[in-house]
Amino acid sequence: MSDTIDRTIALELASLLCSRLCHDMLSPVGALSNGLELLAEEKDPAMRERCFELLEQSARVSANKLKFYRLAFGAAGGFGDLIPVAEPRALIEALLAGKDRVSVNFALGNDMLPKSAVKTLLNFALIAIDGLVRGGTIDIAAEVRDGAAEIVVRAAGPRIAFDPAIGLALDGKLAPGELSSKTAPAAMLQVMAAGLGGSVQYALSEEALVMGAVIPA
Repeated sequence: MSDTIDRTIALELASLLCSRLCHDMLSPVGALSNGLELLAEEKDPAMRERCFELLEQSARVSANKLKFYRLAFGAAGGFGDLIPVAEPRALIEALLAGKDRVSVNFALGNDMLPKSAVKTLLNFALIAIDGLVRGGTIDIAAEVRDGAAEIVVRAAGPRIAFDPAIGLALDGKLAPGELSSKTAPAAMLQVMAAGLGGSVQYALSEEALVMGAVIPA
């Protein structure tokens, strides 16, 4: 029975993560489609140049999001068990491109991190970015010591948008039927950490959202 439940949860998580990916990709891909339609009809050289600029921007956003989600949600088969910390750093900075009201600081104590730690870091960063709808600062720290990767992500800003259901998912207190595409990344982290013998936790105050994890390496 337990194996059946585990498979059910895994299937639902995979479906919801796909839904999250499709939702987040809809805007930049839709902009590409609209830009191509405008380009086909536009004859003015200046306007056509503007269309090309918009197409380039939408293509860049689409590529950045796909690269981010490939490692945050997927198996990321192109990487080994250890991933250079420059990779998640570049993915987060690319995802924040154009978000002038959000700044990010990194304190990464190792040149390489286990893939599970990188996935945790990226998903924490995603939750933090979603929470700073009014702008703010994200501080990201990670290091490997005593055989485990320790990750901390802090989001500070005015009126942080944090759905309590995401907190329940991080705590492992959401039943499979209660999950959504919004809470699936947090639930995935909790399942992954627990399966590796690690832990995930968070604390929310008026000043900041702090998320932490210990992932055995």
